[in-house]
Amino acid sequence: MNVLEDYHPTTAKPFGPSGINDCQLIQLPKVQDTRGNLTFIEGSQHVPFEIKRAFYLYDVPGGAARAGHALKTCYQFLVAISGSFDVVAFDGSELRRFHLCRSYYGLLVPPLIWRELDNFSSGSVCLALASGRYDESDYFRNQSDYLRARQ
Repeated sequence: MNVLEDYHPTTAKPFGPSGINDCQLIQLPKVQDTRGNLTFIEGSQHVPFEIKRAFYLYDVPGGAARAGHALKTCYQFLVAISGSFDVVAFDGSELRRFHLCRSYYGLLVPPLIWRELDNFSSGSVCLALASGRYDESDYFRNQSDYLRARQ
């Protein structure tokens, strides 16, 4: 499924309940220029949170998966700034796969959504922007614990 074919830009939602439908693709500004394109992201403008942390995943071996967790209070915004990968999102009852393959689209993942990243293309880079600083106590790393918390 290529969700970008059917995507129409929307405004990012403010903080709210976390269901699978709260995961949303957001189109970012794209400034086209013959010298090369430019895309930018501003906290509280293009994403519904102030950006407190940025990190990126790269050199992911073929067939490997990343993430495999849910965050209790932190929002994340994921962008394939190079190559492509899939984000498998699960809210405890519904599962949806998002294919990220354009550097001017990102996926907003709210708190309490289990996520796994897989299907990385060669040379792909995943940029992650987060609403909070790293805090291990904000993570569900065991899916059984996550599912109990969702009930």
